[in-house]
Amino acid sequence: MAVKVASEWLNSCSGCEIAILNLGETLLSVLPHLDFVHIPVLMDHKYFGQTGAGDVHHLEIPEAVVGLVSGGIRNQEHLEVAQAMRQSCQVLIALGTCATHGGIPSLINQFGNEALLDRYYHTETTDAGAEAPGDSLPPLLDHCYALDEKVKVDLYLPGCPPHPDQIAEAITALLEGRAPVLPTKSVCDTCPTIRHGKGKVPVLRRFTQNADYQPGQPLSEMRCLLEQGYLCMGPVTRAGCAGNCGEGPRCLIARVPCRGCFGPVQRDGNQLLDMFNALASNDIDFTSVIDPSSMLRFSGGHGLLREGCKR
Repeated sequence: MAVKVASEWLNSCSGCEIAILNLGETLLSVLPHLDFVHIPVLMDHKYFGQTGAGDVHHLEIPEAVVGLVSGGIRNQEHLEVAQAMRQSCQVLIALGTCATHGGIPSLINQFGNEALLDRYYHTETTDAGAEAPGDSLPPLLDHCYALDEKVKVDLYLPGCPPHPDQIAEAITALLEGRAPVLPTKSVCDTCPTIRHGKGKVPVLRRFTQNADYQPGQPLSEMRCLLEQGYLCMGPVTRAGCAGNCGEGPRCLIARVPCRGCFGPVQRDGNQLLDMFNALASNDIDFTSVIDPSSMLRFSGGHGLLREGCKR
């Protein structure tokens, strides 16, 4: 018997849904065991009844065993949909870093709603007299929230987007009635670059030039980018971006510092504070960080980024 699945996207970009499609052949093997009863990204389903006759006055989502929710919660509609998903689904999965930690949209938490609307509608690039949308759009909440700040979450699949291998493991585990085996280490723990532990750069350098490496050189022969003086978030970011391929973290494969898109290693971690500790342990002056809030670019939910934070 197929497992009923409901899927929703809130304050998101649909990258997580593309990651599901990127399961490839694995998706074809599990699809016969899944029955998607609600997935707006693929099929039409009216929240208040399919006929539009006005006979349904509450948000309606079909009951399902598994619920997948991508994106954070930014407005009243997102909140109502998230609550309806929680009520209709036995197991609720936060899919992607926007859902697990607020993601990039939560960077707006440094500003209040008035400042947000002013930036959008009263800048040099817009009509000075433009008015912000009114009753035609769902009202904004005071902040951008991670999913578990408003509803109970049973399983977290971070990533921007999550790697298809982790999505496949979660789906397979649920079908087999077991707990999924997901990464728990940091990106740094899985990175094969060389750490000398000496000759470190005392201050951070901006990534305006390539890291020190030889073209064609294996990642295992390149020196750690943090030791080279680049702000690499690997020590404070959960592993998983490489999937099961074992080639190494994706940003590092491209010789680019980790930007922290899988969120903190521990679900309740603070990437900013943890990164300051990592810099101190590497004898790097943390005051050389140009924009501290950028350390929370993927994890500004849970009250970590607040209005008035200095950039």
